[in-house]
Parts: sequence; structure tokens; C-alpha cells
Amino acid sequence: MKLYFAIIIIALNSAFGFGQMAEFSFLEGTTKKWDKTPEGKILKHYFVFENTGEEPLIIDEAQVACPCTKVTFPKKPVPPGGKDSILVTFDTNHKFYNQDRKIILKANTKKEEKLRIKVYVIPKEEE
Repeated sequence: MKLYFAIIIIALNSAFGFGQMAEFSFLEGTTKKWDKTPEGKILKHYFVFENTGEEPLIIDEAQVACPCTKVTFPKKPVPPGGKDSILVTFDTNHKFYNQDRKIILKANTKKEEKLRIKVYVIPKEEE
């Protein structure tokens, strides 16, 4: 019987522990759309966020589909209530017309967070 109660206490403690997570709250949204841009420019945008969760926010990885998109994120944990930013850089060289890139952030949050950048790139031949 004591073993049964011990197992229940451990299970409840684990359930409450898993409920405490970090959480992104982006102050200006998760999508950045630039005006029409000539090919060859490097575009930069800071996605500013706050950790509205109960645990320090730790970003492990940022996944992108194209090497034209670079992501720089905080290497140190962001405490609850703390603010920081994620820099996304997009190289328009050899990119043409509508460009739509998604960034998937892997962190200690309940769900993956997704960022998005959009731009219409004017090819050099059409300038």
C-alpha cells in the first residue's frame, strides 16, 4: 500500500513539473514582410520576444530550409519575464520574385514556434 501511494505522489509531482514550461510571446508578431527589394540585398529583422512561461526559455535550434536564411538566437537561457530577440538574415542574391521562408524554433516550450519572412525580390535584369 505504501508503494502505491509513493507511485501516485511521484506521478503527480512529475505531472506538475511537466506543466511548467517556457513560452514565447513575440511583441510584434511572428511574420516579417518586406517591401519589394532588388536582388543582391541582405535583409535583417529582429523578432523581439518575452518569456511568458514559468521556466527559463532555452532555444536549442532554429531550422531553415535554405542556406540563404540565417538565424541568430540567444545562447543563454531567457528567464521568466525576460526579453530578448532572434535575428533573421535573408540573402536575396540569386533569389527571384516571391520568397516565403519559415523558421522552426526548437526550445523547451509546449509547442514548436514558427517564424516567417516574406519578400518580393526584383531580379537584377528587371531593375
